[in-house]
Amino acid sequence: MSQIVSFPVMGMTCASCATRLEKVLNRQQGVQASVNFATSRAQVTLEEGAGQIPAVLEAVHKAGFVPQSTEADLSLSGLTCASCVSRVEKVLNALPSVQATVNLASERAHASFVPGIVDVPTLIAAVEKAGYGASLYSQQDSAEQDRRHVAQWRAERNNFVLAALLSLPFGVQMAGMMIGQHSLMLPLWGQALLAGIVQLWCGRAMYGAAAHALRSGAANMDVLVVLGTGIAFVFSAVVVVLGLDQPVYFESSALVITLVLLGRMLESRAKARASAGMQGLLHLQPRTAHVERNGQWVEQPVEQLVPGDVFMVRPGESVAVDGEVLQGQSDLNEAMLTGESAPVAKTVGARVFAGTLNQTGALQVRATRVGAQTVLAGIVHMVEQAQGSKASVQRLADRVAAVFVPAVLVLAVLTLGVGWAVTGSFGSSLVNAVSVLVIACPCSLGLATPTAIMVGTGLGAQAGILFRNANALEQARRMDILVTDKTGTLTLGQPSVVQTQFASGVAEAEVLGLARALEQNSEHPLARAVVAYATLKGSAPADITAFRAIPGQGVAASMGGQDVRLGSLAFMEESGCPVDQSLTDAWQAQGQSIIAVARGKKVLAYLGLADQVRPEAHTAIAALRAGGLRVVMLTGDNERAAQAVARQVGIDEVVAGVLPQGKAAQITRLRDGGQHCVGMVGDGINDAPALALADVSFAIGAGADIALETADVVLVRSQLMALVDTLSLSRATVSKIWQNLFFAFVYNVLGLPLAAFGLLNPVLAGAAMAMSSVSVVSNSLLLNLWKPHRPTDQT
Repeated sequence: MSQIVSFPVMGMTCASCATRLEKVLNRQQGVQASVNFATSRAQVTLEEGAGQIPAVLEAVHKAGFVPQSTEADLSLSGLTCASCVSRVEKVLNALPSVQATVNLASERAHASFVPGIVDVPTLIAAVEKAGYGASLYSQQDSAEQDRRHVAQWRAERNNFVLAALLSLPFGVQMAGMMIGQHSLMLPLWGQALLAGIVQLWCGRAMYGAAAHALRSGAANMDVLVVLGTGIAFVFSAVVVVLGLDQPVYFESSALVITLVLLGRMLESRAKARASAGMQGLLHLQPRTAHVERNGQWVEQPVEQLVPGDVFMVRPGESVAVDGEVLQGQSDLNEAMLTGESAPVAKTVGARVFAGTLNQTGALQVRATRVGAQTVLAGIVHMVEQAQGSKASVQRLADRVAAVFVPAVLVLAVLTLGVGWAVTGSFGSSLVNAVSVLVIACPCSLGLATPTAIMVGTGLGAQAGILFRNANALEQARRMDILVTDKTGTLTLGQPSVVQTQFASGVAEAEVLGLARALEQNSEHPLARAVVAYATLKGSAPADITAFRAIPGQGVAASMGGQDVRLGSLAFMEESGCPVDQSLTDAWQAQGQSIIAVARGKKVLAYLGLADQVRPEAHTAIAALRAGGLRVVMLTGDNERAAQAVARQVGIDEVVAGVLPQGKAAQITRLRDGGQHCVGMVGDGINDAPALALADVSFAIGAGADIALETADVVLVRSQLMALVDTLSLSRATVSKIWQNLFFAFVYNVLGLPLAAFGLLNPVLAGAAMAMSSVSVVSNSLLLNLWKPHRPTDQT
């Protein structure tokens, strides 16, 4: 049966590209394609249906183009263990163009897919067909999700309380048997009644989940529990009904179900605490804002604000959306953004950010960014992406979980068969088999990594450290070489003109006007310093034409028929403009960066600029080196200026005079063919090639002025000690992951043989199984003891 799909394609630059792609697609057997350059879409008719889609997408890639993908997050329900995670991932990734990962701790799936080939309803339908619940996740649904989680926890608590009350007589009976008081034994029909209610009513959710799993051709933790307790209950019920002379195991059936319910209730509460950092961020933005409408202040939902709206922020309120102060002055607590609780003064013209807390005066603010465009929304999205991603160490647990449940089923059958053959006792062999089924716990394997990642990334966000994904968190602790930029990283990135020298016979105002004109459209810190200096001196920008930028060197233009230039000394010499070497050497020895202004072949002026070293830089570099890192400064500035800064901060290895494209080559050199794990810290913009090539990259920025799309780790706090905190948090988190995996593996490695050889009865096995997941999550929560350096620590 034929099928028509239409999907967007990136990379087409002209109509001939569309024609070429169309020809490539039409060469595929059973494919008829039409490519529209105007809409950048390909419409493809597939004679054999969806099975041809992977080949079509591969053909698009081979032609040099890329099918445009989009992303979506799904909220999942019904996940009980790592086997469920593997099952959902398998059904999602079986869809054409879909790449999906599932997180057991956050109960979310993150999927990337090509729209037109797959859509969100298709993803949801695939998950539901596998026996689980799914819906599109949205940050705005956080309050509703909180309510749903609370309601779910209450239902689990009530179910456990009922099971515990019904199972209490079995506990009393077992205690009586241990002390020889057989008078406490319940009549068999009473045992059957109580155990039946616990099994069939309190454990009904497990039966439903197990049935869904089996129908989809998989097995999960619920299958093991239902098989183990169900076999014990049915065997005992048959003994009672037929009046056989055999022991009954109603207490094992009821108490195991009760203990499993207890474990899941505690696990649910612990998982909620693991995501508390994320929920704290989500709740920072207020629900309503006081907005000006026709001269009146009215209260309306934040979702209705649009850029340009004017809203009021009163003392004690949080800022609704990002904006610019129009009237008033106050102090704002921006700890949610920077991790620092020290208030920041805001006056007219200052930028304010959603979620920050107004402490003193009232402010009138004009909205500039709303909804998903706010800095808070960007931070939340980045943290969610990190929490939903998988660390490489998780792949080991995933591979084990994929075969774990089938292996346990085989072991249980062997335990029953071999035990019965050797001992001749079917009853005792059955009990041992039930213990094997009950004690097996892939849940702890599935929770070991994501719970630690959730806590670690949440703590990082609260401290102004944003990890793009779990691998960034994992890689940071492996780093043994750190490459750092100078301007804006080791220094404050706010240089100013501290010295000038003009050629004889030229007007200072004229030269500064030329410099202002050449630099006024640049965002480089040195350019802004030059413009600020020229403006302070009252020089109006000159009239220039044919402006062009030479990356890493300077800028050039034409004025009055002559070439004019501004840039580095090397740029001047390459352009044939002689440089006063004695003057520039003296300035560079003082740590100044020098910019020259030239007209024709003559240098008109030298501008010496200096930047202030970050006050905490020396302490941070010392801490990094004490942690075993080799620190290298990589800068485009001249050798003398670079060495002057290096001496102040305590760096011995300096590579100066490197252009942006050369920085990437230096990263490759330092990696030494993969022998070293190299990190790079920079401003995230000018250092993009080097940041992209580094094993792990860090962007340091002030507040919202950061390159969120560049680095693996964004240090929102404009302090180098945040880098020290990043490495400390990475090491602490990865340590917790390995501890969790150790506990999970050792628990199963020791528990399964003990159960198989009859050294662990089902009740104890159920208790151990229930507590294994809780212990893993609780161990992850110990990460909350980690604390970042505070500004007072940096003196």
